[in-house]
Amino acid sequence: MPDDNPKKIKSPDIDRPDRLPPGQVETDEWPIFSFRGTPEINLDTWQLRIFGLVEREKSWNWEELRKLPVTDVHSDWHCVTTWSKLGLIWTGVLVKDLLKDIKIKPEAKAVMLHSYDGYTTNLLIGDFLDDDVLFAWGVDGADFKPEQGWPLRLVVPKLYAWKSGKWVNGIEFIAEDKPGYWESHGYHIRGNPWEEERH
Repeated sequence: MPDDNPKKIKSPDIDRPDRLPPGQVETDEWPIFSFRGTPEINLDTWQLRIFGLVEREKSWNWEELRKLPVTDVHSDWHCVTTWSKLGLIWTGVLVKDLLKDIKIKPEAKAVMLHSYDGYTTNLLIGDFLDDDVLFAWGVDGADFKPEQGWPLRLVVPKLYAWKSGKWVNGIEFIAEDKPGYWESHGYHIRGNPWEEERH
């Protein structure tokens, strides 16, 4: 059963005196971007798989995932296209809770995230394991719409939103940081909005 009393945490950037990174404009809208449209996903066959440089691969179906501890993360969110939404409440499973029983090999330095539509994006392992990073199924008290990434997307509040891949189905631990889809098309390898790491 889903947790009706999730724990609550706050991203550090919420406490910045100026919460808009350089070049960003606050919006109440939610612009939708995807490179292949919205995939159709069946929860009966959905799975999230961890593989690569781990001692033992593991996967979860939807029912198993929803039995994990639930957390609400209060954060801002910034898109490389210059819009920012402030004060969002994401609901899902923290990466640290998901990986509680996963032994990551010491040679793993980065993660490649895989999605149902074929999208990939890379993250340094330190960014991926931050306290406020989660796999979310909802925002502001409602489940995502399919085009927003339902049933599951990664949320990495401190990096540009393209790093928060939608429709996630795989987490691959890798030995060195290498570009995912947008990174191989000229986007910055890390994507820190406070440093304007756009391209």
